[in-house]
Amino acid sequence: MKSELFYKNPQTILNKGTGFLAGYTHSLNPYTGCSFGCSYCYVRQMPVAFFREGQWGHWVDVKQGAATLLAKELRRAKEKGKVTIFMSSSTDPYQPIEYQEKVTRSLLEVMAQNPPDFLLVQTRSPLVSRDIDVLQRFKDKVRVSMTIETDSETMRRHFTPEAPPIQARLKTLQKLADAGIATQVAIAPVLPSSEYFPDKLKPLVNRICIDDYFMGDGSGGKRTKKLGIDKLYAELGLEDWYGAHAYKEVQQRFLRIFPEDQIYISQAGFEP
Repeated sequence: MKSELFYKNPQTILNKGTGFLAGYTHSLNPYTGCSFGCSYCYVRQMPVAFFREGQWGHWVDVKQGAATLLAKELRRAKEKGKVTIFMSSSTDPYQPIEYQEKVTRSLLEVMAQNPPDFLLVQTRSPLVSRDIDVLQRFKDKVRVSMTIETDSETMRRHFTPEAPPIQARLKTLQKLADAGIATQVAIAPVLPSSEYFPDKLKPLVNRICIDDYFMGDGSGGKRTKKLGIDKLYAELGLEDWYGAHAYKEVQQRFLRIFPEDQIYISQAGFEP
């Protein structure tokens, strides 16, 4: 999917952590919009997208001067106390345009020089491995959370056709682990998967976060329902997977393979 690019000069780059991210002092988004355009993305129903011309996934705002702005705001924030940052809450920091623009890398370089108390990098892109050299400088103050909603490429193509292949994400987890960078897998949201999903992740991570639309979209699933996601399940005859109970089945599968203290549910899995 080719997205239309816009270059913006933001007035601020760090936003206060609220709601689902209340455990963080700040959220940080290198871009506005996301060219992965995942069908279920709740951001489609948020003001940043809802009142914007153009279909979600077809436009991206590149935040110019983001690194300079962050250096100033991070310094001020740290003077006031503890700083924990979630990157990113409403975009993927490693969507394809990052290959060219490197806004995310520039922000990491700023933070590596003056580290926050904790940084979580949330992505579904193998491009994160490009920045292993910078991430290593954070030592124990960073965690990379890799979204892998399913182990089925059929499901991936059905729900998120523009997202990176699952196997590429698994290989990236191995690269991050080999580099000594803390990781987790975010099964968020839960999509239909096989009983062997836990076995595929066991060699790669020791931290699993399971989330769904009803816990994770910030509205009890109402935002997602407005997107008509239930129809995508119906097309495959998998209506049973669309419901508040589906995550429990996945949780039980993982409990057979992973210790209970390595499995987190929804918000708890994203906490610093």
